[in-house]
This record gives sequence, structure tokens and C-alpha cells, in this order.
Amino acid sequence: MRVVSSFAAAVVALTVLGGCASQPQPNATNATLAAISYREPGPATLTLYTMVNNRTGQGGHTSLMINASERVIFDPAGSFYADRVPERDDVLYGITPGAERAYRSGHARSSFHVVIQTLEVTPEQAQIAYQLAVTNGRVPGVFCANSTATLLSKVPGLEDIKVTFYPVKLSDQFGSLPGVVTEKYYENDSEDLQDGLARGNALLNG
Repeated sequence: MRVVSSFAAAVVALTVLGGCASQPQPNATNATLAAISYREPGPATLTLYTMVNNRTGQGGHTSLMINASERVIFDPAGSFYADRVPERDDVLYGITPGAERAYRSGHARSSFHVVIQTLEVTPEQAQIAYQLAVTNGRVPGVFCANSTATLLSKVPGLEDIKVTFYPVKLSDQFGSLPGVVTEKYYENDSEDLQDGLARGNALLNG
């Protein structure tokens, strides 16, 4: 019993610090989502984000950007917000290049970096991932990696993804898939996640 409690406490501490916490935003209306819809030109892709603690190497948050009929970020139990990026049930919409930069920049800081892993997929695979994301519903705090892994495992061709609570373990699995391109994004600003999110919001509004 003590082991389980310690595990739970560790998961909660890591995920809250990294950005995986249950902070529901009001759901956007259909009209708002239609007006903001954006698709990145080029191939259909799945992009896994993993926020990694620079000191411990532990994962703090997991999310998935999906470029399908439109580009969205499945941000389960995420803390990201921006006035120009509406949200519904843990899915962020209108992910333009500027919104994507604000997302990665908001999470990268002196204490965390962002591992960004992109896989080109078929339009059909991307659309299945998109439908799974937009119909998933809100995710409880600390279930970010678990819910993302579950979603990925339901996409045809990705069934071998094992469900896990650990963001870095999911990142390792995803990174082993053929064709995945990995980059790491660093910033050396305040450790305060909210400071980074506020700066990104200001840039988007500017």
C-alpha cells in the first residue's frame, strides 16, 4: 500500500510540474471552432510532444498534434491556454505555425525541455487519430501519457504502442517507429509554467 501511494505521489508531482494537470477551460462553440480551423499544408502527420525535466530526465506531460482534416493538439489534462487557441474537451484548435510555436515555447523553460517527434502517416490514419481525439472527452489529471498512448494504440498500424502512465516510456516507443523525426526544443527562461504560457499568449495577441 505504501508503494502504491509513493508511486501516485511521484506521478502527481511530476505531471503537475510539467503541465499535466486537470485545469478545464470553457468549451468553445461550434462557430468559434469553425472560424479558427487550420490545416498545415503538406502530409498528414502525428507529432508527439513530451515535456522532460532537465534535472531528472523524468517526463512531465504528453500531448499529440494531429494534422488531419484540420490541425489540432490533443492536450489531455493540459495547462496550455491562449486567447486565439480555442479548446474543447482537451483538444486545442486553430494550430497555426504561430500557435504551435507558442505551445512548445510555453512548455520549454529552464527546468523542462520539449521532445518533438513527428511521424508522417496516411490521411486515413491521421483522420482516425483526429476522430479519437475530438470524441475522447476530458482526461483526468496525470492521465496525459495514458490517454495519448491509448489513442495511438487504436490507430491502424500503431497497435503495438503499449499503454503507459510514463511520458518518457511513450516517447521511447513512438521514437522507435520507422520514419519518426525527433527534435528537442530548449529555452532558458523562468521555471514558472504560467509565465511561459502568458508570454506565448501575449505574442499571439500582438
